[in-house]
Amino acid sequence: MQLRHNTLVVVADGRKALFLRNEGDGVHPNLVVDHAEDRINPADRDQKTDAPGSTAASVGSARSSMDEVDFHRLEEDRFAADIGAMLKERALANEFESLIIAAPPHTLGELRKHYHVEVANRLAGEVPKDLTGHPIPDIEKALSAA
Repeated sequence: MQLRHNTLVVVADGRKALFLRNEGDGVHPNLVVDHAEDRINPADRDQKTDAPGSTAASVGSARSSMDEVDFHRLEEDRFAADIGAMLKERALANEFESLIIAAPPHTLGELRKHYHVEVANRLAGEVPKDLTGHPIPDIEKALSAA
């Protein structure tokens, strides 16, 4: 994938996001951190206060358990929505012309739900891969190889 000069690159997962700007060119990318977001999101078991509920059936003695809410996943999805809102704000302010997003498949799917038309118009590519824990030179290589 070609990283044009000044392309905004967002590397995100469910709790971290790096906004990087390519100060290099398509042949020699040079990603520089523009902004970083990090949220505390404890494991689901640490966010729950009780076991899942159950309900008695209206006929007979059968009981049915309620579906369990995954609070960790909900917070990851909320974070993706917030990243989508930030991208919308930045696109409407003309802070970038070209955008590449690298995120795990689930996070990428959540982000897509929140793409504003201006963000979608500037989207140059998506990489369905978790690169948040990688150093910037490895991110540059992974994006160039995509």
